[in-house]
Amino acid sequence: MRSVTEVLCCEWFDTPVGDLVAVASATHLLVLGFEGDGSPDERLERQRRHLGLDVMPGGNAITAATGRQLKAYFAGELLDFTVPLAPSGSEFERKVWAELLSVPLGETCSYGDIARNVGGMETVRAVGKANGANPIVIIPCHRCIGSDGTLTGYGGGLWRKKWLLRHEGQMRPVGLFAL
Repeated sequence: MRSVTEVLCCEWFDTPVGDLVAVASATHLLVLGFEGDGSPDERLERQRRHLGLDVMPGGNAITAATGRQLKAYFAGELLDFTVPLAPSGSEFERKVWAELLSVPLGETCSYGDIARNVGGMETVRAVGKANGANPIVIIPCHRCIGSDGTLTGYGGGLWRKKWLLRHEGQMRPVGLFAL
């Protein structure tokens, strides 16, 4: 549990898939998500309400590292993020997110694949819900697709999911397309 006196830092990044907001403590990234419209003050207030903690504009060492890694990822030069993560969620959600982190760049899995590993096929819908609750986009929920290979649900919009999967496919071709 986070201390109510802890001050978090918030920084925004312009990326090829839209603005991302990063919120971090002194030691971990807590939020990295697609940002909506509004003035800087309105955006900051949204983060304060969402987290229930004081969030200050401006970065820290964690948001700076996040920015550097995002820049390298979008340039096609970074395959694995190393920023320390601390997503807030239920035990089940954290299990799902841990499974997603094991899906290699350039590959996909199905919601059923994740469900089998975290609690059985009866949890497929809960896996989808956990994906939707993912607060940190570098936890690669975009790599989770329908069992029939279709792109399904993505909080950032299916166009972003498609863009990210194509970008990663160019960075690390697999299967018949590998060199």
